[in-house]
Amino acid sequence: MSNRRRLAILGASGHGKVVADIAIQSGWQDLTFYDDAWPRKTRHEHWEVRGTLPMLLHDLPGFDGVIVAIGHNGIREAKLGALLAHGARVVTLVHPRATISPLARLGPGCVVVAGAVINAFAELGEGCIVNTCASVGHDCRLGACVHVAPGANVAGDVEIGRTSWIGAGAAVRQGMTIGEGVMVGAGAAVVANVGDRQVVGGVPARPLSSSPADAADASNVLRLNLPSPQGRS
Repeated sequence: MSNRRRLAILGASGHGKVVADIAIQSGWQDLTFYDDAWPRKTRHEHWEVRGTLPMLLHDLPGFDGVIVAIGHNGIREAKLGALLAHGARVVTLVHPRATISPLARLGPGCVVVAGAVINAFAELGEGCIVNTCASVGHDCRLGACVHVAPGANVAGDVEIGRTSWIGAGAAVRQGMTIGEGVMVGAGAAVVANVGDRQVVGGVPARPLSSSPADAADASNVLRLNLPSPQGRS
């Protein structure tokens, strides 16, 4: 992107601070937050919180880019979908100290944090997070809004379904398939395929329970009175 002046960040949280830091180090100059806690929350550290998601949709023409900084995978997916439906210029942010193969492909709205490595021919869907010092191996396929937490290692040729969470320090064996809405516990070792909406943990990872419908039906999270894309001003 040639014009990196004004960036809107949706989500004034701790993750939002990380995203803001990456944006600044990537050359963005003017950051404005939006969050559903507005008007109770009008500042996020030294940045302005200007309004809620519907207000951001109205303000989109005033920004050169927009990104969702929400850690909850299902909510991030839903709100990112609303922004894309309204024609938002959703950007991907990569920390200068992350390493991404030029042969990898990242969808819009991804965030790659310092120390992360994404290898050749990996494909990440929209809104993925690859957190501090995490790695995604060659030929991996990550669905929309997957979060690979700090220090997690995903070996080559792994497929991970949308809105799944790979916990901090976890390891996923090469060639595994992990379904949608899965939660892999911190430090787990995934050495067998995992079905949709399972919670797994341990070494080797074993099913603990079914995951809440957190990310399975993210559209329900966004039952807001949003303007339609066709009718926005």
